[in-house]
Parts: sequence; C-alpha cells; structure tokens
Amino acid sequence: MDADAVITHALSGPPSSMLSHHPLSSWVFTRDTTHMLAWALNGAPPAALPAPAPKSRRGPSRSSPLLDPSDQRAFYDHMRRAAELADHAGESGALLRRQALYLCSYDTAPDTRAWLADMRRHTPGICSGWTPHWADTRSVAASLTRHGDRETLCAFIRNGMGDEAGEVANLNYWAYWLGIDQLPRPDDTFMLDRSDTTWDGLALLRKLADRLAPDLGCVDLNAHTVWALLASRRGLLTADPHLNRLLADQVTVLLDGDAISAQTRREMESVHYGLSLHT
Repeated sequence: MDADAVITHALSGPPSSMLSHHPLSSWVFTRDTTHMLAWALNGAPPAALPAPAPKSRRGPSRSSPLLDPSDQRAFYDHMRRAAELADHAGESGALLRRQALYLCSYDTAPDTRAWLADMRRHTPGICSGWTPHWADTRSVAASLTRHGDRETLCAFIRNGMGDEAGEVANLNYWAYWLGIDQLPRPDDTFMLDRSDTTWDGLALLRKLADRLAPDLGCVDLNAHTVWALLASRRGLLTADPHLNRLLADQVTVLLDGDAISAQTRREMESVHYGLSLHT
C-alpha cells in the first residue's frame, strides 16, 4: 500500500511546492517498500515475497506490476523534480530529497549518473560522524554504486563512520531498513539513538549474512556493517554456531577475491579471525 501511494502520487503530475504533502516527506521507508517500488520500476521481484508458483492461464499474462515506459519516465521525472525542490528547501526537505534521490538511482537513463553526481555536489562533505546531512550523503553514495561508482561509498565509510555517532547511525539505519526495528519513523533522527535496546543484534547479523556477495555494489558498506556490529556487541559470536559457519564461508570468499577495498579487507580479516575462534 505504501508503494502504491508513492506511485499514484508520482503519476498524478509534477510535485507540489508544498513539500510536506509529498508521501516521502513524513515517513522513512524500508527495504520492503523500496523493493515493491523497484518491482514496478524494473521488474525485479522483492526478496520478501515467495517465488510465485507456476500457473496455467489462458492467453498472455503479466509476470510483474512493471510500469510501462511512459509511466516509468513520468515517475522518474517527478522524483527528480521533487529531489531538486527539496534540495532548495534545505533541512525541511532533507527526508524527501534523499528518498526521492534514492529512487532515481533505479533510472537507467544515460544521464542518471551525472544527475546523481550533481546532486551530491549540493550536499556538504562529511568530515566525521553524524551531521544533519549524514543520511542524505549515505543514500547518494549507495545510489551511485548502481552506476559504477564505488569509491564515493568507500569515502563515506572512511569519513561518515569515522566515530561512534556515525557507526551507531549506520547500525540503527540498517535495523530499521531491514525491518528489525519495526517502529514507524517520521524522520532520520532515530539514527542517533544510542540506547542499544530498540532492535535485536543477532537478528540484524542474520539479515546481513546474505549481503556479503562480492558482486553487490554496496558490499563494502555491508561488510563494514558486519564488522561494526560484531565490534559493538561482542557476545554475538557465541550465539549461533551455524550462523558463524555461514559468515566464515562468505568472508573467505571476499578475502579470496578483489571486490573489496583495502579498509574492508582489513576489517574482514579481523572478522575472519574472530569467527575462527568460535567455529
């Protein structure tokens, strides 16, 4: 329903100057909602849905809710304009800007990478840890990996997660993004919560365990998050031996290849050593 609301709004016409009326202005969407939107934009079925059973039907039938090309273009044009309007609005438009911009990264138009890079230049650089632009910068960096730019994300990992506040924000965001923290969030400030009680660390580790494939554009971010989670909650390696074996296999694949940065390699070597003591 959330995905339908966003699509319906986008296809109703250009975004209004009243940014607070936009459905992406007042809630932080999760991976499941994002994947439902992507299903309509590129036909990729959401990971949360079971594989459909084959059915025999008379005549042709659609295999996904994929929008036709004209509606896809209208959707992306709307989101680009919404991101630009939100950019001019400053802090009050921060949530809309980053969420609209992230959805634009699914656009395969030839100018998408240049547009994303231009929007990135409008955001102040991250020196260390949390700032009001932290989540926005993270989203831009993650978006650019879809268009072949992985160095921007590596730079964000070095700088945006250079202190405890940045690491906490990243872990809180992952817990919410993956549906472990199920409290509705109206803005990004929940990422600052250091109470360590709103989500289950082992559940997050299990969710992250299948996101260490070397062909993933955000593999450096995923791997760094595993390292940071294990460093912040040291008892996790004693909780699930089967999970440890799965992680050890995936970390070994990363270390045997060349898909990760030098920083990620050092972190995965540390994780590999810790796993060797508990498997």
